Amino acid sequence: MPELKPGWRRVKFGEVVRQVKNRADPETSGLERFVAGEHMDSDNLKIRHWGNIRDGYLGPAFHMRFRPGQVLYGSRRTYLRKVALADFEGICANTTFVLESADPELLLPELLPFVLQTEGFHAHSKRESKGSVNPYVNFSDLAWYEFELPPQVEQHRLARALASAEGAIQMLTNAAESTLVAAQAFSGEMFRGNSRADMVPHPRLERVAAGWDVRTIGELVESSQYGLSTAPEPTGDFPILRMMNLVDGLAVENDIRFVNLTDDLFQNYRLDHGDVLFNRTNSIDLVGRTGVYTLAGDHVFASYLIRLRVNRDVISPEYLTEYLNGPLGRQQVLSFATKGVSQANVNASNLAKVLIPLPPRDVQDRIVADLGKIKSAGRGLRGRVEVAERLKAILMRELDQSEAG
Repeated sequence: MPELKPGWRRVKFGEVVRQVKNRADPETSGLERFVAGEHMDSDNLKIRHWGNIRDGYLGPAFHMRFRPGQVLYGSRRTYLRKVALADFEGICANTTFVLESADPELLLPELLPFVLQTEGFHAHSKRESKGSVNPYVNFSDLAWYEFELPPQVEQHRLARALASAEGAIQMLTNAAESTLVAAQAFSGEMFRGNSRADMVPHPRLERVAAGWDVRTIGELVESSQYGLSTAPEPTGDFPILRMMNLVDGLAVENDIRFVNLTDDLFQNYRLDHGDVLFNRTNSIDLVGRTGVYTLAGDHVFASYLIRLRVNRDVISPEYLTEYLNGPLGRQQVLSFATKGVSQANVNASNLAKVLIPLPPRDVQDRIVADLGKIKSAGRGLRGRVEVAERLKAILMRELDQSEAG
């Protein structure tokens, strides 16, 4: 066991933390919100979702009252790492532990949620969980977990620093999510041409700007092609792009795999700059994801992708990609999807039927450029989130002095 830092001491979780068991009847408590396990996000202290008690019967398990400042801990499937700091009053199920500092002179209440986020605590909770299908842990299993507790002055310092890092993560995450909402709203309007005053109705697109053409994808592409069914390998002659290589409207080299091909096969499936890749098979949330190929080097593409080569005199690959990834394009794509047990499929024949509102090329380029600015802002914010998360991780390692084993 490592030597303690000066002023630090080894304590048991149950000595400094208590489980609060204040019961409340959802029907008569006067409370409005409840928090279930699905409302808590993994590795996120902020409660971003909740339910309304008045919307329906909750069931007998929902009778535990929590108050602002108390910590909620999901005792089922603890490998999901669900710890939340309450900032409102509500009701949760008895499978969600309501925790607080047993003595603020021993454990600063503001530090408690971060103690529950340490790797040592998670490892202990997971190790002590019982059951296989829906594993759970009892508070008594957590009570004997031992960890090193800093002196009060150090607790205040760590709590302030961690709270600042956590606050930055939440603020930047909210801002990044706002850019996604803004991009969706912008594309939903601009692809109808709402920047123009004159609008005309259309049988399937509701309305488009006067003077805009409407074409099917089949009328806009010079060719469409399914990808290779060759199984990818960790090494090989040619990198092959798969479903997971379409990110934010682009083809990327994440988790790249390879295939060995004859020269003829390679030439048949080699990607050219500006090819549009369409994910034809995936979950209903991801089917239809589209990206433009702009990578350097020689790449081929896998069978779950359809390669579209467009008539660039009429439509830009970037415009088509943004439209298909936006709400109006996805609505059409999903209308053609055939749903299986776990996956949805859109074949090339149905994809060719999707209607595209078609402004002049200069308008297409302007729409793509404006969307690009919004997306660039979002990427910048997500980068700052990663920086704040790394800072928090450094601080958490300072707090987590216990042995995970």
